[in-house]
Amino acid sequence: MKKRMSTAAIGAMITISVNLAYAEGHAEKPHWSYQGKTGATHWAELEESNTACKLSKEQSPINIVESKTKKATLAALDFKYQNGTAEVVNNGHTVQVNLPAGSSLKTGDEETKLLQFHFHTPSEEQINGKNYSMVAHFVHKNTDGKLSVVAVLFKPGKENGTLAPIFSNLPKEGQPNQLASFDPAAVLPVMRTYFKFMGSLTTPPCSDGVRWQVLKQPVELSKEQIAAFKKLYTMNARPVQPLNGRVVEVSE
Repeated sequence: MKKRMSTAAIGAMITISVNLAYAEGHAEKPHWSYQGKTGATHWAELEESNTACKLSKEQSPINIVESKTKKATLAALDFKYQNGTAEVVNNGHTVQVNLPAGSSLKTGDEETKLLQFHFHTPSEEQINGKNYSMVAHFVHKNTDGKLSVVAVLFKPGKENGTLAPIFSNLPKEGQPNQLASFDPAAVLPVMRTYFKFMGSLTTPPCSDGVRWQVLKQPVELSKEQIAAFKKLYTMNARPVQPLNGRVVEVSE
């Protein structure tokens, strides 16, 4: 007679899949949202594994006050991104672009592999108390499994030709789009000055120990492109979290 799997074991399996979803781009849909009873203020109550959402002292996103940042000689962000195929998925929380192996980010002596990038509206990060229209989070992982995220801010402007194939055909849940050719490097701004701080995932389970780099120069998206995303997600941004004594560095 087969034994039934315990509730605890099932919960552990769900927790593992949620962690992988953020890092690896799996389109799992855990039980959480951005508003209401399953919104950000309740994440810690939804799963035992989400306690960091409430207890961790280095949560993301944050409000970056430029007058309070520390100028530092930070390593240049050496983006070694490659043109290749891409899979665009709607995972129930955002639109995410999963990328094949081969692209990486080198920061000093460390190289991290690019896994995926995804969008939030408005930007989760604030600069001097203000949100941008949108943000893209480029998620990287090193050989030890540690995550490094680069945030690219978006402001209204001209149409973004690089992202046009994505925003002109945003996918429905469970119906991924395939791109035969996509260059993630073309999404990045020309200037690579950035803010750096230690933080966390901005979605459950809110695991900390994530290195954040927020590029200072925003990139343009047309109002039509922003509106197209908002038809799917009117708001999918976690509120800013307390700094709790963390120092935000800015590259010189």
